[in-house]
Amino acid sequence: MTIPAEVFEQCLHNEPRGQEALYNAYASRMFGICLRYAASRMDAEDILQEGFIKIFMNLSKLHSMEALDGWIHRIMVNTAINYYTKQLKFQNEVSIKSESADATIQEDALSKLSYNELLKILQGLPPGYRTVFNLYVIDGYNHREIGELLGISENTSKSQLWRAKDSMRKILKRIL
Repeated sequence: MTIPAEVFEQCLHNEPRGQEALYNAYASRMFGICLRYAASRMDAEDILQEGFIKIFMNLSKLHSMEALDGWIHRIMVNTAINYYTKQLKFQNEVSIKSESADATIQEDALSKLSYNELLKILQGLPPGYRTVFNLYVIDGYNHREIGELLGISENTSKSQLWRAKDSMRKILKRIL
């Protein structure tokens, strides 16, 4: 997505008109990212707001307008991760005893679900599972990178991903 150079310049000068245009250009796509990481719509809204505050405060550090899309995406993902780690300080993470997973799920099972149904399943996962799943499966981070971002070991990242997939399999079996 590209914005006019004029809007970019306005944002660099903290002009509300430019900031509003930038927000309107990116908000819906970034809200989708926030929804994937958040446990609720309200949490996603908080992450989005915090992310845009960071964007506007740090836009002058961006070296070129061409890098804006990836830069904004990365800020939103990092804001979601920071939100998750803050939440862990206030909550005890639920430990789910893992059971062996069935080897297969019908290939077309996911096609029977709407985006909102899949999002609801993802949001129902414990925060650690959800965060690792998003980072690995959707955003393409490897386990070493996830470990560094979240302050966990590679093996913990791998087990969190396995448990996330296992939990999702069980949920899908129940509803399909």
